[in-house]
Amino acid sequence: MTPEQESAVIVVPCFNEARRIDERAFGAIVATEQVRLLFVDDGSTDDTAEILHRMARSSAGIEVFSLASNTGKAEAVRRGLLVAIRGGAGVVGYYDADLATPPEELLRLTRELQSRPELSGVLASRVARLGSSIERNALRHYVGRAYATIASTALGITVYDTQCGAKVFRVNDTLVAALAEPFRSSWAFDVELLDRLLHGDGRAPGLAVTSFVELPLAAWHDVTGSKMRLGPAVAALFDLVPIARRRSRRSRADAESGSNSRAVALTPRRSPGRRSSAPPPSEKHAGSTGGNGP
Repeated sequence: MTPEQESAVIVVPCFNEARRIDERAFGAIVATEQVRLLFVDDGSTDDTAEILHRMARSSAGIEVFSLASNTGKAEAVRRGLLVAIRGGAGVVGYYDADLATPPEELLRLTRELQSRPELSGVLASRVARLGSSIERNALRHYVGRAYATIASTALGITVYDTQCGAKVFRVNDTLVAALAEPFRSSWAFDVELLDRLLHGDGRAPGLAVTSFVELPLAAWHDVTGSKMRLGPAVAALFDLVPIARRRSRRSRADAESGSNSRAVALTPRRSPGRRSSAPPPSEKHAGSTGGNGP
């Protein structure tokens, strides 16, 4: 199987999204046959489940994984990624249900990863520049810039945008290990996932920072009703503290051992990963035939 033929499954976490789910847009994404979509119903109490299962019945490229109660975006994403890996996906990712990142940009991220076997991950980056259409609320933009600066310091790498809701990863042992335990942070889980991938653990080695790349988006727009608010943004800042402390401990250990640890930018390097299986989550998983509801 060539890199371009690697099966890609994109996780879409949903909680009470009945009023915002664009069935036609998501149907068009899977109609390209470039990716499959795995919607994670995170204990919704509105008509989200009904809509998702209707979409799954109408398309073989859409599946639904239902959680019995609301666990938060971080856990919904983690469990969804594990389901996708268990199903044999070679590339996995996650994508916000509000379509703030246009579908064509999601597909571009996926193609970038599939066409470059040296990459472990591709992160969407909302960089406003000539020729792009990046429409962000001013307050959220400036809070986001401050957050990204602090996140870069915590991680010890230069990354422009850790919080854009569109990311794709190549499946390997390190990714599986990074998803084995729930994230400590509900709001900063993107940063925590990067930290786990870069440093690994006893089960798998860390990945080279040069095997990750940020891809500037051609378009992105704020969506009315987005759940991210200033309060949670502040909480996300505090969630970076444990990550920074772990980096500090590693830096001291590196200094004692004589190794060199310094901040570098996210740029690609040849570092192919190995595919691995993942432990199955225990909630309900409905395939394209509809399956069990939540």
